[in-house]
Parts: sequence; C-alpha cells; structure tokens
Amino acid sequence: MTPPPRDDLLSGQGGWRTGTPPEWMRLPPAGYGQRVGLFGGSFNPPHSGHALVSRTAMRRLKLDRIWWLVTPGNPLKNISELAPLETRVHLAAACADDPRVTVTAWEAWLGTAYSAQTVVALRQRRPDLKFVWVMGADNLATFHRWQNWRSIIDTVPVAIVDRPGAELAALSARAACTYARFRVPERDAADLPGGPTPAWTFLHTPRDPASSTELRRSGAWKI
Repeated sequence: MTPPPRDDLLSGQGGWRTGTPPEWMRLPPAGYGQRVGLFGGSFNPPHSGHALVSRTAMRRLKLDRIWWLVTPGNPLKNISELAPLETRVHLAAACADDPRVTVTAWEAWLGTAYSAQTVVALRQRRPDLKFVWVMGADNLATFHRWQNWRSIIDTVPVAIVDRPGAELAALSARAACTYARFRVPERDAADLPGGPTPAWTFLHTPRDPASSTELRRSGAWKI
C-alpha cells in the first residue's frame, strides 16, 4: 500500500486524516499506469459546460479516466454563495453522467487548501498514474493568481479547453506567455499524459455557454 503524503509537502495545511473517509471523499480508483485527467473546481453549480470540458479532454487526450475534484472553497472566490460540499459532489456526479468520470471531495479529506498541494499529494500517492491537469480557458486568465501556480504546470501537463469568450484573454494571460515555448500543438495533445513537463495545450471545441456565475445570478441556482 502506498503511504500517505508527508505533511511537510502539504505546507502544514491540514495534513493527512486518519480513519476511513465517506465514499464521496475517497481517492478514486485507477488501474496501474492509466491516463487520468484532474478537473478541479467549485462546481457551484455543476453544469453542461463542465461536462463538455470533461468529454473534450477525455477524447482529445485519450484519457482512461477523469477525476472531478470538488473543492471545499476557492480562495479566490466569495464563499458566501457556496452550496454544501456534499451537495455539490452529488450534483456534479449526476451532471458528469459518465462511468469514466469520478467525482470526489478528496481535497477536503486530505486537508489541502490549494491545487498545487493537491498535485503534490496525488503524485506521491499514485506515482504510477499519468496525470494531466484539465481546466476551462476562463480559468487560465487568472491562473497566475493561484498559489504556487508555476509548480502545477512544472509538475503535471496542463490541458486548457476553450470556453465562450475566453480564448483571447486566456492565450494572452501571464501563464500562457510565461510558458509560451512549452505549448504543445493541439494535434499532439494526446502526447501530454506521461510526457515531459512543463507542457500545456489549448483545445478548441464547440462552446457551451453555461456558466456557474450566471446560473447563480439568474436565480436558477439557489443554495
């Protein structure tokens, strides 16, 4: 059995809990050497745009699985409108509706506050897996504000999936410019899992206008 991540690698953010987590907080299963996408977010609420990003990454990166990592709370966002974590996990699972997708709140059980810490913990716990960080293009515009954002792209390949109105801002963002020479052509996206880092690609796809922010603003989503 692979040992849990060391607390020093988690920068003191909670550490590793003992005991058995509830099913919706467990680390998802994956076969040895599988290609796994990591799709993190608040999913408040989950919507068809999330599902499209997931399907696009699955197909274009030739992934075996995608793990939707539902965060307890985004440090860069207002948490006052945040629905309960377990509610978001179950709604996200219904939204994904794909046997290759597993939705989990493992970060809450692990005690990590930031994605960079989560990546370190996952690489320690499952070093055999070929991880790719998956995100919508709207998130790339502010990626440089994430704590230790460089360590994410230096540790695992990153796949950016197009979102409505986000391409221009994403491709001119600080992260995209800083790592411009490490951009992998879209046609070679399937080479990312298990490939060298840093590396990232931008995947064009039909766009879904669904937005968590707009769903909350319109009143279509209430806690």
